[in-house]
Amino acid sequence: MSKRPGSPSAGIVIKRAKGTPPPSTQIAISSSDADRSKGLIRTVQRTSNLEAPIVSLAGAHSGEILSCRFDPTGQNIAACSADRSVCDVLADVPTEQQHGLLSSMNKAPILDLQWSLFSPTIYTVSADHTLITTDVTTGQRVRKIRAHREIINSVDRTMAGGSGTELLATGSDDGTVRVWDGGEDGGKLPIAEFDVGCPVTAVCWSADGASIYAAALDNEIHIYDLRKGTQLSTLTGHTDTPTSLALSPNGSFLLAPSFSSQTLIHDVRPFSPSPTRVHRVLTGAPAGFEHTLLRGAWSRSDGGARVAVGGADRMVCVWDVESARVVYKLPGHKGTVTCVDFHPKEPIILTGSKDGTMLLGELDVGTAA
Repeated sequence: MSKRPGSPSAGIVIKRAKGTPPPSTQIAISSSDADRSKGLIRTVQRTSNLEAPIVSLAGAHSGEILSCRFDPTGQNIAACSADRSVCDVLADVPTEQQHGLLSSMNKAPILDLQWSLFSPTIYTVSADHTLITTDVTTGQRVRKIRAHREIINSVDRTMAGGSGTELLATGSDDGTVRVWDGGEDGGKLPIAEFDVGCPVTAVCWSADGASIYAAALDNEIHIYDLRKGTQLSTLTGHTDTPTSLALSPNGSFLLAPSFSSQTLIHDVRPFSPSPTRVHRVLTGAPAGFEHTLLRGAWSRSDGGARVAVGGADRMVCVWDVESARVVYKLPGHKGTVTCVDFHPKEPIILTGSKDGTMLLGELDVGTAA
């Protein structure tokens, strides 16, 4: 992922011609030195348009990657790092590869990012208390807000119902969740604020954009009503702090890994058959002792049949949601896997790690069945 000699300045998109589409199958041939005439030939069925079953994206970041995400189209990838930069891989993933490095954006590590839902824009939050909006087509920062008094751990976005306006939610160590107008024209003052009372580790919008889920240091997930400005209820069941939140594609379930190494799936439908609202309890992704905010994700190409969370064992754990069965333990990284995301249209998983690299890997579409 390092730049070629003579590349333009940071943030400029570098185009390459598209290569030949990958074959639908690959053949692996092996033989012993004793008898080379007896080779094992195995055909591997390909399930995506990746150039290879596993693609490594390395060289852009000098520090640990803390968040990485596909954009809504699945054509672009962005990652933020402790080295205070954002790498955007702007490509028809992965038939052509190009990237820009947006460096020196902050004075402290960038902890989370989100792609805009309707424009080529990235929202980032940092340990320097700022929320920044960046246009990835030009590499220019278009908006900077000192959004909180302490470290900002999480950001999420949604489209406000009926108005066509993008809204952002941020959660911070100062114990508050704040809501902001998105885009370039938003103001520098929040349009809503909720006092959780203890550090907030993650935020997530509901499917209709009317509520915000906020995970906090008190081991609970608080639910706030944006219109009324009040807390509706809490989701319990964690024995330690939730590290991230991710809503299922149908908006009915909430994925929440935690420092306890247990990942809970909460039922957030209006009427839940479970009084505790705990839909599934998943194990297999150790959180470790570093207290890293591990970020999980739902698969999207199959409607949310699988979820994934990285771990301190340098592996990525993928579960089948219906059976709560581990269907993959994916190796490849040399450090804690901090973040994962799924391609919106293909069975491809993206992972980022403290080793400063990202991996793209294709999954078997029938494994979760």
